[in-house]
Amino acid sequence: MARRLRDFDEDDVRVRPGRRGSRPRTRRRPAHEDAVTGFVTAVDRGRYRCLVEDRTVTAMRARELGRKSVVVGDHVALVGDVSGDPDTLARIVRVQPRRSALRRTADDADPFERVIVANADQMVIVTALADPPPRPRMIDRCLVAAYEAGLDPLLCLTKSDLAGPEELLAIYAPLGVPYVVTQRGADLGELRKRLRGRLSVLVGHSGVGKSTLVNALVPGAGRAVGEVNAVTGRGRHVSSSAIAFELPEGGWIIDTPGVRSFGLAHVKPEDVVAAFPDLAEGAEHCPPHCNHLQEHCALDEWVAEGHAERARLDSLRRLLASRERSAED
Repeated sequence: MARRLRDFDEDDVRVRPGRRGSRPRTRRRPAHEDAVTGFVTAVDRGRYRCLVEDRTVTAMRARELGRKSVVVGDHVALVGDVSGDPDTLARIVRVQPRRSALRRTADDADPFERVIVANADQMVIVTALADPPPRPRMIDRCLVAAYEAGLDPLLCLTKSDLAGPEELLAIYAPLGVPYVVTQRGADLGELRKRLRGRLSVLVGHSGVGKSTLVNALVPGAGRAVGEVNAVTGRGRHVSSSAIAFELPEGGWIIDTPGVRSFGLAHVKPEDVVAAFPDLAEGAEHCPPHCNHLQEHCALDEWVAEGHAERARLDSLRRLLASRERSAED
């Protein structure tokens, strides 16, 4: 007679023996219904600084998170000691769904993408007009990353007392990227207006003035400021991790460490084209696997028919080509 199997109810819980004779472990995870919501403002060697209402709570990752990353800008669920008192430690048990994620790879051959910042809605690409000189290819790659992540880009050109912005702005005029021009000690009213009420991430080379801007925008921020090497023309890494600051007039800015490259291995050509609505429709007529840099690309005919400007296509192709070149070339 065949052995009959008992029907399990949905409420039954399967268990399996734990290691070393410990109590059986269930496949159910605790609901943590008493968890409170926090906003991650800094990450430092496995400790996460989270803003919970009006207090700062230090937390660690719960084992149940597995390999899921926790980055600055994340909204998380916390349990344990969330008093914020000295020497207390809470646990992050959940990461809320992200509305955006800024990613980069170590280089263009690296298949492993890293989330730098979560939930930002604006990327402020900070570049100096001199000392160190601007690197348009780095700006291009930042723009590609911003478009892929769905962030609004903003060019912030610093040190205008050393060089004028006209030549650089002419390169990006066809893209319609908004910009602000600043110099040390000058009024930052225009920049403050564009940051107000938004979560903005500052990205750029070392030495371009990100930390100087943060110190001017946020009283008491105390970000260390580095100098540019007179021989190499490059800035020295001072900030070692991303950190979020609340702006007095509303909104947040996230200062990130200076980078010398911005890997784009995770970005597909169609992700970049999507940021050009006047060209995206024309791209639908391209042959399969077209990277829009080769001959017989339908975008050339699309522009010739007057659907978009040639300068826009040239800018798109420059951004696409930047995926295949190092920012330091």
